[in-house]
Amino acid sequence: MGVPQGAAQRSVVRVERKMHFGPDAQVDDRNVIITPLRPELTDPFLLLSEDWFSSPGFEWHPHRGVETVTIVLDGVLEHGDNIGHAGALTTGDVQWMTAGRGIIHRELAFRNERAHTLQLWVNLPPEMKMVDTRYQDLLAGRRPGIEKDGAHIDVISGEIGGVQGPAVNNWPISGALITLEPGRRLEHVLPGRDRAFLHVLSGTVTIAGRPVQAGETAWSDPLPQASSSALTLETADGDAASVVMVYSGEPIGQPVVMGGPFVMNSAHEIEQAFRDFQSGRFGAVPNQARLQHR
Repeated sequence: MGVPQGAAQRSVVRVERKMHFGPDAQVDDRNVIITPLRPELTDPFLLLSEDWFSSPGFEWHPHRGVETVTIVLDGVLEHGDNIGHAGALTTGDVQWMTAGRGIIHRELAFRNERAHTLQLWVNLPPEMKMVDTRYQDLLAGRRPGIEKDGAHIDVISGEIGGVQGPAVNNWPISGALITLEPGRRLEHVLPGRDRAFLHVLSGTVTIAGRPVQAGETAWSDPLPQASSSALTLETADGDAASVVMVYSGEPIGQPVVMGGPFVMNSAHEIEQAFRDFQSGRFGAVPNQARLQHR
């Protein structure tokens, strides 16, 4: 997996530390890694939340106009929706949900025990806000991986090093989990048009010359004149590997209006989403039993 000839070298424009929000009515604890306060700086990504929950978790609630990407870091996540999906995801599994025109779903800790998740909100352009809903369970054991000189790249979405991730996108997104052994260097290739963030889950990684520790996120802005670009990741000598979550996507460049679980382009569209949900146009809230322990 080499770097394409002429690939532009990327830089890091800022490094941010996750914010601790603590427990609330739904979760036992929460960190917010990407906030929706300045969407023009994170476009097309809106929110990244790290949650620990047992009970109640996230009972039935609607979404419209956005995609959510949920990664299970620990425990078992039980999910269901009002179009017939139900199941459980375990450590390392990813779920890519397209809310599109409207969905009602829930995310719970199996048997109310524990779940530790990361959830990323990916925006959709105006012409895709009302696409059909879709669930994709991208199980850890079935995703393709790349091994390269002390690095393992778990490919979730997009094409990386000639390997295509299993996620089907409405708006093109590259996503991967990179495990880098101590004392290694990796050139991670991304489309030049993309904005990228790299969230360090464990260890310390030097990204384009900037040291980034666990709990911190490095941002790299688009290089619109470059068809291909590369970010240099390096780890120091030590005993433990470092793990980095890397996502990138082309900025959409449209107004963002958020109203609770809805993400649209105007206040009028948010009001319409609430009317549609309250009038039953999203469908009925399911009367669905919890998954049973086997």
